[in-house]
Parts: sequence; C-alpha cells; structure tokens
Amino acid sequence: MKQENQHQSEQTAVVSKKEKISGAEAVLRCLLEEGVDTIFGYPGGAIMPVYDALFHYQDRLRHILPRHEQGAIHAAEGYARVTRRTGVCMATSGPGATNLITGLGDAILDSTPLVCITGQVFYKLLGTDAFQEMDVINCTMPVTKWNYQITRAEEIPEVFAKAFFVANSGRPGPVVIDITKNAQQEALEFEYHPRPFIRSYTPFPKPDPEALKEAAELINNAKQPMILAGHGIQIAHAQEDFRKFVEKTGIPLACTIHGLSTIPSDHPLHAGMLGMHGNYGPNVMQN
Repeated sequence: MKQENQHQSEQTAVVSKKEKISGAEAVLRCLLEEGVDTIFGYPGGAIMPVYDALFHYQDRLRHILPRHEQGAIHAAEGYARVTRRTGVCMATSGPGATNLITGLGDAILDSTPLVCITGQVFYKLLGTDAFQEMDVINCTMPVTKWNYQITRAEEIPEVFAKAFFVANSGRPGPVVIDITKNAQQEALEFEYHPRPFIRSYTPFPKPDPEALKEAAELINNAKQPMILAGHGIQIAHAQEDFRKFVEKTGIPLACTIHGLSTIPSDHPLHAGMLGMHGNYGPNVMQN
C-alpha cells in the first residue's frame, strides 16, 4: 500500500511538472495549441529566434515565404477567408512590421481574423532609436482590435491565448503581438490555457428586448422598406435565418460586396449589389 501511494505521488509529480522551453519555441507551441498549421511570413533579425525554432516544427507548421511582408499579410487574409480559420503571419521589426499596416487596415474593415507576430529589438534598447526599432504598438493601434508588446517570455502563453480569442470573437479582426528579442530567447515553464473569457471584454452583448421590439414596429410600419445585407450575417452564420426573415416579410434586399453570398443571387427578392460598383436597380431603389 505504501509503495502504491509512493508510485501515485511520483506520477503526480511528473504530470504537474511544467516543461521549460524558450520563448521562441513557446510562440510555436501556442500556435499549435490554437490549431494553426500554416504561417505566412518573411524572416529578419528581430524575429529570427522564432524562425530558428520553426526548423524543429516543420512537420507540424507549414511556412509560406512571400516576396514582401505585405504579401504575407494579404495571403494570411485570403487563407482566413477561405478556410474560416485564423490567419497567422510573421515579420521582423521596423520596416517588416510597418509593411503589415495596409493588410491590417484591410482586415479590420473586412472583419478578417488575423494574429500577426512581429519581432522587436531587445527590451533594454526600446526608446533608444536602435537599428530597426519602431513603435509598433502605436503604429498599429488604429488598425487592430487589440495589440500587445511582450517583453518577458513568461507572458507569451497568456497573451497568445487572449490574442486568438479577441481575433475570433464578436466582430472578428486583426491582432498584433510584438515580441522583444530577449523574450524570444529567454526560457519559461510552458503551460497553455485557451482563453474563454476576458474581464471587461464583452464581444457577445445581449440585445435589448425593447430595442428589438421598436425595430420590429418600424419594419412592420415601413411603407417602402429595403434591406441592405452585409458581411455580419455571414460572420454570425445566420444566412438561413436571414432568408426566412426576407421571405416572411417580403422585403426586397440589396447586398454589400461582402454580403453577396448571404442569399442566392437568383432569389426573387434579391436586387443585386449596392454602391458605386453595384447594380443600377438597388441604387435607384434606395433613392
């Protein structure tokens, strides 16, 4: 009995022991924990520790090398849209990071979930105008849902869990994680817990019953109603509910460019696409 208890305690000790790895390897482990199998990226000095670690994960993480960082983020966008998964891209500090900004702006406007990882100079060099140092956080703030600069390796698991949750919850969008080179090289005890909830962040607010009632009354009393269907219907996977609503009310509809697949284009109530690049019919109808 005593030997059995001792054996159980030894097993418990093995299970509870956390694995010690580098911050660079922790980045890749976080991606694997989130189900990532494809990365788009362009290497450089400040992100090189992650690329060195990637050599040992070639069988589980496919890396696609573009000709330019902007190509990487646009490819990650396309991947996210087609697969309905989170697009991941990597770039180095300075120009590598700033070359992502056009893609970030596109992703925030089109609600595309991305996690972008940028390398950064050593923590002690921040604010010294070091080679290829750039204030990535302030540069990307207007075009991201959330961004964060990691300066210690131990922050990596929690920040990555939060990043993937924010990128995919509510209205999806891009997130930037800026990682100093020392954080990539330091060791940490790795343990990952996907983030199901973040205090003060409410991506799924409950609709106000009174507001819904008022909206229903406005629709019922409208004399010449018209529906403009957008990308949010697809994000919510509500295409079937939307079709039923359209057919029940008999209200004609037009679509934004990203809302075109919310309902079949040959549906009798579908008038086409609205806007400067849209069809003549719905543009006349809205006037």
